[in-house]
Amino acid sequence: MKRNSKLIPSMIKDQRLIAERRRQIIEGAVRLFVKKGFHKTTTREIARECGLSIGTMYEYIQSKEDVLYLVCEDIHSDLEKRLLEVVTESDSGMESLRKGLKQLFRVMDEMRPLVLLIYQETKSLPNDKMKYVLSKEEEITGLFERILYKGMQDGTIGIDPSSIKLMAHNIMVMGQMWTFRHWSLGKHYDVQEYTDRQMALLLGEFTNGGKRDGNRSDST
Repeated sequence: MKRNSKLIPSMIKDQRLIAERRRQIIEGAVRLFVKKGFHKTTTREIARECGLSIGTMYEYIQSKEDVLYLVCEDIHSDLEKRLLEVVTESDSGMESLRKGLKQLFRVMDEMRPLVLLIYQETKSLPNDKMKYVLSKEEEITGLFERILYKGMQDGTIGIDPSSIKLMAHNIMVMGQMWTFRHWSLGKHYDVQEYTDRQMALLLGEFTNGGKRDGNRSDST
């Protein structure tokens, strides 16, 4: 995922140093935001947690909202990277979908506190940064759109073209559901059973959906 670092200006010109210090800031801020929440965390606490003086930290960011933006961007980048690791061009659409779904549910389980953090705190960002963070969410959803389209083209996934975008969003919501509803679902399923059951529902839909769409088209 391409990073939009221009949204966060820095007084420092050395790009390597900027990346290094911002990594420190992100890691310290994540620990505090997950524990205390964004609003209850102060910039001084972030500086202390990441091992920088408050003056030094402000050479790399301008506000606490800048830190939140960097955290959200980093979480999205990690999620996208991990999804891309399991999808290869040589796979069929269905093979890519199976791998992508398993990885999505696995990563959502491992990143539950961070995903919750994004959705709880994004509203605190200024409009330009919030729009950029939300656009990253759409980019990740677009990975599944491309997988579904590939499967439709190679004949391994039965889906109407007009349903691809909606189904890609449904897939993301199923992944996020394990995060948002874990307080209840976790009482009944572990992540493996949740993955197996959701994949059975989804893959059954893709196997039979094309037939239903075709029958509906023939009758109209």
